[in-house]
Amino acid sequence: MIHTERVTIVPFEMKYLLDYYHGFNHEITKFQWPDPFESSDHAKGRLQEFLNEMERGETLLFSVLSKKDVFLGSVEVHGLTKELPELGVWIVESEQNKGYAYEALKEVLDYLGANYGKLSFFYEADTRNIASTKLLHKFEDSYEILEQGLEKLTTDSGKALELQGYILKTKKKKPADRQ
Repeated sequence: MIHTERVTIVPFEMKYLLDYYHGFNHEITKFQWPDPFESSDHAKGRLQEFLNEMERGETLLFSVLSKKDVFLGSVEVHGLTKELPELGVWIVESEQNKGYAYEALKEVLDYLGANYGKLSFFYEADTRNIASTKLLHKFEDSYEILEQGLEKLTTDSGKALELQGYILKTKKKKPADRQ
């Protein structure tokens, strides 16, 4: 469990299933490969797969909660055993533009460094998703951000995506910076 002044970040539990299901809607997924879940049962099955991956140490799936225990969104880390785990974050529409995504992702990145020794990550955003790109650039002081190739593709459901990949590498602090 990770606490900040405004949020609590906890491993996902099925008690947040309906919040996740309702929050992960067409607007949230507009520029993402996944589509909204077809049903709460479909959401439960997919989220259970993530929980199984967590048990195997391959994935981290966190719920972002308000101080009043209201579900605000999710932070995900896929490919945890790989050199470049992939980051994902989303916040429910009603709570966007309040800094929750940055706050939660920053804490999870710190957690990954301290507990897993992870210093480099993969982040991908559709070029039209301005909020995700702005979020990425908020990390420029702490991470070197290396732009990767642009991938234009069409999802199985017919969404045309323009995915820009980035590698975030923790900036090494010089001995003089540690004072």
